Amino acid sequence: MPTPTETLQASTPAAFAAEWREWHAAHERLRADPHGFLAVTHLHWLGSAAASLDGVPGTWSVENDVVTVVLGAGESLLRDGHELNPDGVGTTVTFGPIAERDGLNLKVGDAVVELAKRGGEYIVRPRHPGNPLLNEYRGTPAYAPDASFAVSGTFVPFEVPRPTTVGAAVEGIQHVYEAPGELHFTLAGQDLLLTAFNGHAPGTLSVLFTDATSGKTTYTANRSLTVVPNADGSVVLDFNRAVNLPCAYTDLATCPLPPAENRLALAIEAGEQIPYERQEQQ
Repeated sequence: MPTPTETLQASTPAAFAAEWREWHAAHERLRADPHGFLAVTHLHWLGSAAASLDGVPGTWSVENDVVTVVLGAGESLLRDGHELNPDGVGTTVTFGPIAERDGLNLKVGDAVVELAKRGGEYIVRPRHPGNPLLNEYRGTPAYAPDASFAVSGTFVPFEVPRPTTVGAAVEGIQHVYEAPGELHFTLAGQDLLLTAFNGHAPGTLSVLFTDATSGKTTYTANRSLTVVPNADGSVVLDFNRAVNLPCAYTDLATCPLPPAENRLALAIEAGEQIPYERQEQQ
């Protein structure tokens, strides 16, 4: 019975490339959502002292895991379509507690206000569809798809999932992820392994990594790859589908960094490259 990699590589180069282009176009459409991370205009860290925030109505504070927002006369915020200051005369609303890496979205006009928890701290990020970073987005360059970078491997679960602490794209915070196991594979004649975290979708794994292209043709801090293990532990790691995280585009992101063991010494010349926006800053 052919391995998952043999099945991938059995398709013609043209079919492999066409499937990749279709996948990447869908990923680009998701990235360019009017309220996606390219629409973020500010990153506000909340504290115990009430403060006005650029791009957001009201004054905001957090204490004992409860966020308090005081809306003044005429200020509006909507949650799930419901006006939080219905009389328009001013009110106080509270939110929380919010779980780590979770959040909620509020609306004001055509903008979304994200309230979230990252690294144990509460953040507020307004997302405006008119943000120049979004409106001027030209797409993300990537290596031409190459089936030799789609390799079979094995997911080896830990006896007990391991809490793993990693750094972040912004100074002063750390992220703690649950690592259920490792991915073992061979690429360019080298036996390699990557620590995997639980993915966003059920049944998926997320891998953060860097390699010898990082800081040269690919983004310095990280790239991400989603992997779906089969029931027998077999996996395909298709590095053509390695993507940038939000921090590759904006300094208003709190993206995690890869654990030390996921910093590979070989060059993985596949997947997304340094965004045009970052290239122009170099």
